[in-house]
Amino acid sequence: MLKEFKDFAIKGNVMDMAIGIIIGTAFGKIVTSLVTDVIMPPIGWLTGDVDFSNLKIILKPAVGTTDAVSINYGNFINSILSFLIVTFSIFFFIKQMHKIRERLDKHLGKEKKSAEEELSAKQISDKHKELIEQTKLLREIRDHLKKS
Repeated sequence: MLKEFKDFAIKGNVMDMAIGIIIGTAFGKIVTSLVTDVIMPPIGWLTGDVDFSNLKIILKPAVGTTDAVSINYGNFINSILSFLIVTFSIFFFIKQMHKIRERLDKHLGKEKKSAEEELSAKQISDKHKELIEQTKLLREIRDHLKKS
């Protein structure tokens, strides 16, 4: 069981996933800062210095030491904007990665094709030799059967 766990944990997919989660977490912090510190202040300024994070509907006001009960829709707006920015950023990043991959495939594809063609020619040659040997063997069997 320990060996199976070790094989699972060391597999490339698990390691890639772990790295992706770590990078995603760090990227999420960057995007949160982008939304909070860069994008929301101009939007607040355009809307008359409204701070979206403070927008809320109070359902029950605070009484004494009891906090107010409220629906914080401003935080929800910030979360939606953050989600849209993250989604767009990931879309843009993946789109650029596809372009780079296509360029590499075109560049390496020519070399790869020639290697594949070479391999195919070798395979055909090997099959051809094998068929010749089988034909010789079948002729020998035929000739032996005719004699007997």
